Amino acid sequence: MSVLRTVVRGCGGYLPERIMTNAEISELVETSDEWIASRTGIHERRIAGEGEYTSTMGLEAAKAALANAGMEASDIDLIVLATSTPDQTFPATATTIQAELGITKGAAFDIQAVCSGFVYALATADNFLRAGPYKRALVIGSEAFSRILDWEDRNTCVLFGDGAGAVVVEAELQPGTSTDRGILAACLRADGRYRDKLYVDGGPSTTGTTGYLRMDGPEVFRHAVIKIAEAIDEALEMAGLEPSDIDWFVPHQANKRILDGAARRLKLPPEKIVVTIDKHANTSAASIPLALNVAVQDGRIQPGDLVLMEAMGGGFTWGALLVRW
Repeated sequence: MSVLRTVVRGCGGYLPERIMTNAEISELVETSDEWIASRTGIHERRIAGEGEYTSTMGLEAAKAALANAGMEASDIDLIVLATSTPDQTFPATATTIQAELGITKGAAFDIQAVCSGFVYALATADNFLRAGPYKRALVIGSEAFSRILDWEDRNTCVLFGDGAGAVVVEAELQPGTSTDRGILAACLRADGRYRDKLYVDGGPSTTGTTGYLRMDGPEVFRHAVIKIAEAIDEALEMAGLEPSDIDWFVPHQANKRILDGAARRLKLPPEKIVVTIDKHANTSAASIPLALNVAVQDGRIQPGDLVLMEAMGGGFTWGALLVRW
């Protein structure tokens, strides 16, 4: 029996022009290129410049995704933006992007699940499209994390960068088998007991300030591999697939050691992992769509490939998605 699936039509990305190397960071805090690279896999990151915001970066990624999909902005009737760094407390930054694209129909809203944001956003769009009220959606991850970093805290300022990625997705009838194109399974989870392990120490209703990112790195690392593995196992079971069926693993780019740990558990060879953390650092909700765009543009991801995405972020939130390209 045929089923309605959410199929990826195109993807795009945007990175600010300014590159900040580990050597530059070592001039701000007590660290070194060797220390950062050996513990995280990061060599450089992009930093948003004057006049570059979450909305402007997300807009450019959206335009690139629409061009890649061969669609016009007028074809879109839903925008879901994943971000923890909105332009303003309100309105939703998604509405700014909607206006800049000239779209006046449908819905546009933000989702905040920190580094898990893109997984949450894509799963949310999937549910809206399969439910019927919308036909095509832009799902965007865009972050300006450099604006919420304490540049005197070497435990956090070395880890993050800015950027945006986007995908265009469309509802399409598929045969209803594991070889269908589109999203085959999504597993989303959260456990608020760990909210103080990765957070920002400000907010409108508490301090009235933006605040800075704070993180208990060892605790985040300890939970990440376990929780990510559980979500991946559940998504594979939902789709009736095995780890050996995976063609490409596109994880949230948080830390090279976390990426390697998850891949080892899945028994995936290194050549099946899409890694961009060395050039992009951790771009939170933007990291997965940016990595997807790199792998699509360089020809690695091809139609029919099974792509696994996963992420864990503050909250804790985490999840996994299986998509047939």
